[in-house]
Amino acid sequence: MTDLLLYTRVSTLPENFRKGVFDFIEFLITKSNRPKSSKKFKERKFGCGKGFFKMSAGFDEPLDDFQDYI
Repeated sequence: MTDLLLYTRVSTLPENFRKGVFDFIEFLITKSNRPKSSKKFKERKFGCGKGFFKMSAGFDEPLDDFQDYI
C-alpha cells in the first residue's frame, strides 16, 4: 500500500471518520514507540527462600480434628 493510495482513501471519508482514523494512527504510533517491558525477572536459585518461612515443630503430626477419619 502506498502513501498516495492511503491518502486518497482517507480523503474520501467524511470528516468524523477521518478524525477516527487520525486517532487510530496516533494510537498505533504511541503503541509502537512504547518501550518494551523493562521488568525482567531474575532466574530464581534453589534455596533462595531459606529462612523465609517458619514451620512449627509439630507440623507433620496428625491433627486431632481428623481422628475420626484415620
